[in-house]
Amino acid sequence: MSATRRLKVYFDGGCRPNPGRIEVAAVLRGVAHLRDDLGHGTNGDAEWLALIHALECAMASGAAAFDLIGDSQSVIEQANGRIKARSAADKTHLARFQSLSEGSTTVRVRWIKREQNLAGIALNVRHPR
Repeated sequence: MSATRRLKVYFDGGCRPNPGRIEVAAVLRGVAHLRDDLGHGTNGDAEWLALIHALECAMASGAAAFDLIGDSQSVIEQANGRIKARSAADKTHLARFQSLSEGSTTVRVRWIKREQNLAGIALNVRHPR
């Protein structure tokens, strides 16, 4: 019996300035899926919306199993249930993420170093220094 190959989906979000206009990226199969029509908020809101965007992209891809990989330890810990969401905004984002992923045992949320996050790299390309 062969193990199901898991699709890796990298996610990152940010806003410039903070708070400001939110932009998010999800990278899967070498393609960056960018959104910058998500309104205004904080970097925390942007990270949550990036995770949700990555989940939506992964589900739309038809992959049977996938890992959502990002560099926001706080969001990842909350999404995995290791720490509680404290702010009202975090609670709202967490509830949306849980609703979208409900019943799926094939979703894993993992942390990666910022410099290895392909979605973060895709966002940084948009803002040369």
